[in-house]
Amino acid sequence: MENIEQYLEYTLLKPNTTITDVRNLCEIAIEKGLGGVCIPPLFVREAKKLVGEYSKTKVVTVVGFPMGYSALAAKTEEIKRAVDEGADEIDGMLNLAALKSNNWNHVENDIEGMALATNMRGRSMKLILEMGMLSEEDIKRISEFALKSRVKFLKTGTGYHGFDATPDMVKLLKKVADPSFKIKASGGVRTKAQAIALIQAGADRIGTSAALDLLN
Repeated sequence: MENIEQYLEYTLLKPNTTITDVRNLCEIAIEKGLGGVCIPPLFVREAKKLVGEYSKTKVVTVVGFPMGYSALAAKTEEIKRAVDEGADEIDGMLNLAALKSNNWNHVENDIEGMALATNMRGRSMKLILEMGMLSEEDIKRISEFALKSRVKFLKTGTGYHGFDATPDMVKLLKKVADPSFKIKASGGVRTKAQAIALIQAGADRIGTSAALDLLN
């Protein structure tokens, strides 16, 4: 598959990530022409300096990650800070605890609040779903909230709760969500064959910590 690099977000979100790790990640992403780097909020400012203001490689960071049950006020403050420091896109975590408690009003308000905080600052948001924990009906309802809130991307999961991205997940999102959504597949993508299968299923972005190995 040609131009696979443009689909890849080189991801490093481990708790022991260092500034040296992030610098190396950014240098590789720039050299290879990757679609983005996804890094902890702590390193957004440095990553943006390295990548540059007008690079095709986007600086992506996470909010409410990986649990999602932070207060909305905390999430919106995270978004404001990340954008101020140079983030191009925000991957915001769904409040699974609220969803599993059937508190759908909270779920809707949480999605709307994160999206509003992101959109008002001229950035794009990806809503992280953790599809392995959700029913098809859950996903459909979440995607309706996300559409109303002008979320741009739906993301299959965090990669931290034991559910790797699969082509079937991507196909399910294509089936139940509005076709205007772009899809990011993330979690356990370690080979080029996996990435190609996800793209062929309909993924627009691939989040992977193995981008360099994948390309090689």
